[in-house]
Amino acid sequence: MLRLSGLTEMPSPGDPAMPQFPAEESFLELLADTLETLDAPARGQFLQRYFRTTTQLELSEAQCLQYWDQTIARRRELSRSLARPISLKTALMDVLASANQYRVPILMEYDELKKLQMDAATDPLTGLYNRRLFTEYFEKELNRARRHSQQVALIIMDLHRFKEVNDRHGHPQGDEVLRLAAATLRKSLRTSDYAFRIGGDEFALLLPQTDVEQASGLGRRIRAAFEEAMQSLNLTVSVTLDHGVAVYPQDGEEGDVVIRVADERLYRLKHVNHRQADAQQPPAEQRGPSLVKPGPTPAPATQKPAPSVAPREPVRTETPSKSSTAANGPSYTAPQKSRTPVPPSVPTPTASRSGPEHRRAERVSMAGTRAYAVLGEDGRKTARVIDLGFGGVGLQVDDPEELPETFSAVLHVPILPPVRVTLRRVYLQKPATGSARMGCSFIS
Repeated sequence: MLRLSGLTEMPSPGDPAMPQFPAEESFLELLADTLETLDAPARGQFLQRYFRTTTQLELSEAQCLQYWDQTIARRRELSRSLARPISLKTALMDVLASANQYRVPILMEYDELKKLQMDAATDPLTGLYNRRLFTEYFEKELNRARRHSQQVALIIMDLHRFKEVNDRHGHPQGDEVLRLAAATLRKSLRTSDYAFRIGGDEFALLLPQTDVEQASGLGRRIRAAFEEAMQSLNLTVSVTLDHGVAVYPQDGEEGDVVIRVADERLYRLKHVNHRQADAQQPPAEQRGPSLVKPGPTPAPATQKPAPSVAPREPVRTETPSKSSTAANGPSYTAPQKSRTPVPPSVPTPTASRSGPEHRRAERVSMAGTRAYAVLGEDGRKTARVIDLGFGGVGLQVDDPEELPETFSAVLHVPILPPVRVTLRRVYLQKPATGSARMGCSFIS
């Protein structure tokens, strides 16, 4: 009768006799398989603790990784030379003895191994994956998307006014807000999605096979669900979960570019949503480390307000007073030639204008971008977006006469997801040759 030992398998008829390894040696085989799933830092951290218990010596992570690699190679060498399988324990003892490091072997419990693996990969407060694992998983998903020509969406989120919670209610209550945000993220994701805590109050979501509209919709649903859940804490501070979306490959071919785009969109939308309420808040760069790698520093929000295609109040084209201009933030210098505005009550779509222009908010040039607009309900006509501002948009149109005075459009610009708006034609400039320039205002 064949006696089974540990986790060994019964050999098939005709196979050479397999060695009967004890249970602890079978555990080492399981340990080797588990270590293959860890990256180098986590593997080195575990092996350092493992060798400390087996040798009672303090070794560096680099030494531990070196001894383990030597063990794998030694087993392969001995098995080949002896023409029979050699256990990992035999190879490990040979390596440690050769290095004068072998003492009393004591194996680590499997539960301790799993706990160490979880601690190395997760954030202890929220239970979400940590920033180190975000970098690893993001690269894996990008490589998968490249191979299969798929999309990967990245959502970067942060807790707006989170610092006020710590200041007014204390850090324990701030920890509750973080845990509540993490629970909201977990409830909102598919099994194929990933959620990470990447900073103090910053989170990231990886969404394989997801486009920009789906990711933006998810971000809005998470924001609403979090605001509803926050009511249970009864705080005096209104905390929101803001988000910025970027999608591979539309917004970038490399991971750092996609991260930068999502980060920029987060802070642009924060400026639009909170520019009045947060006028006295500290600048965003004081909030802590960002995912964006070192590179050209973008202009701060106080120097260049982000454009929005959804004004919060009816658009007026009369010359603003000093107080209304201040409320809308500092202005840009438009690259186009200055023109005098035409009041909406006197539409002159083909009028040519000259002289200084006084808009309610200046425009941001879209030159050098792929910004465009899909015009009309049928979506058969498109136009290039020349510039964009809080009050309206400039379009380059081939056949403007085919459009009514008021029409719908979907704007596709680099700083925002696609947005449906209603436009009213304010003026039209038709050169002798080429496309016409049409200025439009947003209708609330």
